[in-house]
Amino acid sequence: MSHHASGPNFGFPRGDARLDMTDLYVFTKPGDPSKSIIALNVHPSFRLDSPEPTTKEPFAPGALYEFKIDTNGDAVADLAYSVQVASSEDGKQTATVCRLQGKQAAGMGDDGEVVVQQAPVSVGREALVTNAGDYRFFFGWRSDPFFFDVNGKFNHMQFTGDDFFKDKNVCSIVIELPNSSLGTSAIGIWARTVDKTADGWVQADRGGRPLQAVFLPGDKREDYLSGEPANDNRFIGVFAHELEHSGGYTPEDAKGVARKLLPDILSYNPREPVRYPNNGRTLTDDVVDLFFSIYKNRNVTDKVGPHADLLDDFPYLGVPHD
Repeated sequence: MSHHASGPNFGFPRGDARLDMTDLYVFTKPGDPSKSIIALNVHPSFRLDSPEPTTKEPFAPGALYEFKIDTNGDAVADLAYSVQVASSEDGKQTATVCRLQGKQAAGMGDDGEVVVQQAPVSVGREALVTNAGDYRFFFGWRSDPFFFDVNGKFNHMQFTGDDFFKDKNVCSIVIELPNSSLGTSAIGIWARTVDKTADGWVQADRGGRPLQAVFLPGDKREDYLSGEPANDNRFIGVFAHELEHSGGYTPEDAKGVARKLLPDILSYNPREPVRYPNNGRTLTDDVVDLFFSIYKNRNVTDKVGPHADLLDDFPYLGVPHD
């Protein structure tokens, strides 16, 4: 997560920006601890290697954007919320959300219990919010809440506090739901995008924890993005090798750190204070400093803080930039 270009050579998964996951967030609803907010951002509005903008169409028609939820700690989904977007002839998009349980949640497909159907996708500055029972939904362009001095990272970690993302947009899927709809009090959550092809469903991107899918899988990145958290132990050696190189860890210590980062799942308990990495992730958590301090095996700060355009109410992410 926090990929913004998670495919091969810092490109997009399957060459499609709309399938590129940038960040996953989960936190208790401000002012109402009986509910939670889950948010998935995709489709960064830029390329790191080119000034060319990405496509204006928010989501890939027919593809699946999924929240996977493990309720018993085995890194296999027991619940899932799956979003599928359809495009009309006039270019507008609508979203349908299904809730899946058991084997359906752990599998791949566009079935399940429909929670909301043909909800509008926002393409302008106005946030089109859909209410359905105890749920609220938003789909569409938003200001990217991720903050990071990217240029400093690629200038040998010489940070100046220049936030590359302060004027960037992403496409967001935001769901407000009762905590009871998450199954239990303590869960693990991750997200994925799934492409619909002539040969069937193909997982394009996945993850729960920020940044590590870009910097730690090495030449196994495509295998990593197409994998499942339950099988993440196979990447411990790959992660450890990268950590030895980046942070000078001993082989034993590198494996210990790698084991803490895998499986690639966010832990979340709505009854506990939310702060990454121990419990969920808010829109203001400074995940960059934390990750690169682990990556470099020393204290790192990029001198950048949360964005000032976040909203106090649903969908919480700021108005998209022009």
